[in-house]
Formats: sequence, structure tokens, C-alpha cells
Amino acid sequence: MRAPPYRWPDGKRSAVCFTADVDAEAPYLWTSRAGLPQHLGLLEQRRFGPREGLWRILDMLDRLSIKGTFFTPSVVAELHPEILPALVERGHEVGLHGHLHEIVSETTRAEFEDALDRSLAIVEAQTKARPAGFRSPAWEMTPGMIGALKDRGIAYDSSLSGYDHPYEIDGLVEIPVQWQIDDAIFFRFFGGGVDKWPPARAADVGDAWIDEFEAGRAYGQLLMITIHPWISGRAQRVAMLERVLGRVAAQDDVWIATAGEIARWHETSDNAGVYAVESGLEPLAEAIARSPITTSSASGRTAR
Repeated sequence: MRAPPYRWPDGKRSAVCFTADVDAEAPYLWTSRAGLPQHLGLLEQRRFGPREGLWRILDMLDRLSIKGTFFTPSVVAELHPEILPALVERGHEVGLHGHLHEIVSETTRAEFEDALDRSLAIVEAQTKARPAGFRSPAWEMTPGMIGALKDRGIAYDSSLSGYDHPYEIDGLVEIPVQWQIDDAIFFRFFGGGVDKWPPARAADVGDAWIDEFEAGRAYGQLLMITIHPWISGRAQRVAMLERVLGRVAAQDDVWIATAGEIARWHETSDNAGVYAVESGLEPLAEAIARSPITTSSASGRTAR
């Protein structure tokens, strides 16, 4: 059966959460862990984030009096120890985002847990508080990862997209993401002939995000904005973000909150338990086993 409409605090119609994945050099280090190349082009692109982009974004949020959640790989915190204390000082939330931006498909359960424990220790030492939330690099999760987060008392995850408002999966609060409101798919451009298309015009992306905000209000959705400072810290993109967030902030029936605030609301409100789901891999495996189509005959086909 279809679940009832999600209920936001104080009768608000919908909610908006501004988040940043402060990746900086972390994905570059992950892909180069077998040996760092001597080329500087991509590395310098990413270093723009901690040098300049992050601070432009923070100043923009200050102008709008908006607080966000900044999911930060702990290696970035080690390389740039000024970042996390500055985020806390400005009133923002700091969340976990792996250590080296580990990709789930390339990481064992033990490696994930080691990275999680290391990132917990580093972030807690630099912020003087235990982080409440986690976001997986590349937005992928496994049931085992969910269990590891719960074992360590992490209050919520923000990596999956099963609803467009908060829910629970395997007993863990999920603050969902949305690819169409992520800057990387529109703006990420590496150069050197590896890209398949040029970056989008920021104004066009801003218009699309405003359209999604307006359309989603009818469904009571959470508009989860995700940006990367090395990408959206560039001038026209900061201006676009300020325009979008300014439009959102002008509405008196929208709740703007950090991911942690939204997770706490979900846990303590009448919504808790209403949207609880299981990861559900076992029933799917059984469905495959009952299928008359064998693995060999299905190989090479693309799921639609």
C-alpha cells in the first residue's frame, strides 16, 4: 500500500537540505593509491576546493543565513586541518565521507570498517564532537555497511534514493539523495580529451533545480542539494547556488535544515516507522533462483 504523505515540522510543505561533499584530493588519492602520477592538471582542479571554492560557498551561505552539512573524507581533514574547525565555527554540520573516498565495489567489508573507524577518530578529534551522519562515496551502500554504521552508533546515512523524503532502511535513518540535484553530473570536467560533453551552463542547471523544488512541493519532498566545492566554488556556480537558495528561502512554508536536524526530526516525529524498509536482497535472490531464465542465458543483456 502507498504510504501517507510525509509530515514536516510546524506544518511546513516541504524541506530543503544543502550539502557539500568536500572531496578535494581524496578521489584522486584513491585512484592513485598504487602510485601517484607526476601530472598536476586534475590534482590542481581538485585543490581549488580547499583553497578557494569552499570559502566562497561558506560566505554565500552566511549571506543567506543557511546552515548545511559538509560530508568530508578524513584524509581531506588531515591534509587541510583548518577546514573542519572552520565549518563548526560557522555553525555547519560535519558528516563522514570515508577516508580516501573509498569506492564500495573496490572495497572489502574489513577495509570499509577500518576506513570508517579512522574517519570517526579524525573527525571527532578535529570537531570535538562525534559525527552523526555518513555519506558513502559515489552513493553506494551494502547491507553490511548499514550494519557497521549502526554498530558504531551513527544516527543516519545519506547515500540512497528509495524515497524523496526521510525513511529507514534496515533500521537506519536514511536522508535520501537525488542525482539530478548533484552538481557533478552537470559540471564535472576533467579535460585532456576524457570528457564526453562540455559542462552545462550554470543558469540552466539553476532553473532546473528551481523547477524540481517547485514541482516537489506538491509531494512534500526533500530537496537534497549536493555540491562539491572544487566544482561549484567557481564564480558563476556560486552565483547560481545563491539564486536557487535565495528563491527557496523566500518561501515561508519550506523548512531549511541540516541533514542531522532532518534525521532527528524523523526519529522523533510520527513519521518514524511509517516508511521503514528492508534492503531486501534475500527475496530478490530467491526470485532469481525461481526464474526459468538461467544465468548463462541472461548474460550480456542489459536491464531496463
